[in-house]
Amino acid sequence: MSTSRRTGAAARPHGTISGPVLQEMKRNQERIAALTAYDASFAHLFDAAGVDVLLVGDSLGMAVQGHPNTLPVDMDAMVYHCRAVRRGSHRALLVGDLPFGSYPGPAEAYRNGARLMAEGGMAMVKLEGAGPVLDSIRYLSERGIPVCAHLGLTPQSVHAFGGFKVQGVRAESAQRLRDAAQDVAAAGATLLVLECVPGKLAREITASVPIPTIGIGAGPDCDGQILVCYDMLGVTAGRRPKFSKDFLAGKDSIADAVAGYVDAVKRGQFPAAAHTF
Repeated sequence: MSTSRRTGAAARPHGTISGPVLQEMKRNQERIAALTAYDASFAHLFDAAGVDVLLVGDSLGMAVQGHPNTLPVDMDAMVYHCRAVRRGSHRALLVGDLPFGSYPGPAEAYRNGARLMAEGGMAMVKLEGAGPVLDSIRYLSERGIPVCAHLGLTPQSVHAFGGFKVQGVRAESAQRLRDAAQDVAAAGATLLVLECVPGKLAREITASVPIPTIGIGAGPDCDGQILVCYDMLGVTAGRRPKFSKDFLAGKDSIADAVAGYVDAVKRGQFPAAAHTF
């Protein structure tokens, strides 16, 4: 685990977290704590516990709706859950996922991104991939819609990957991820999620890009960490991912579990080697 980052830093004072604040946190080596959220009650609890970023993820298709993957989630569902989270949150940066099929080109990405912001109350939208998606990232960012990019295991491409598999293991695929990270930053993304990539590769990418990175199954050296909230609380049905941890175990309340998660991220205690590829 990296020892160069600040550990045990005091929680940031209450106030609205924004993209520039996250950039400042990266510069100051202050870790970013993020969670997914899908409703007002959990959003309120996470917000009060000091979570910096709440992602209304299309993971709701699996965690809330019970689908085997994220593909069935549509824009109406995303707007519905974004609105609910917006009502419960007053501090965290709110990021909404653009679901599968909602950004085939820049015009559609803008139309649906604007919905997540205007109707859903989000401050940023997230989309997966690079390559042909770069035009959409550029188009959105130039028109006032902040973008969070998502590389590594991109769940909307689960069938192309042949399942939920670690990405960037071989030298060629690792280089593609390094290049893609540079590309999304150059196109205007202001935040980058790295999912299921080897910790060493995530560390290299984090050091090389000017924007904050948020890891999920990407080792301890990203600028921040995110988990699906139900994984973090140990209530996900079936087998949970290797990179997750049940923070509710041994705690008296959900609030204590979330506070423990935020503290562990801020202190650099999560993820540990057991949660890293």
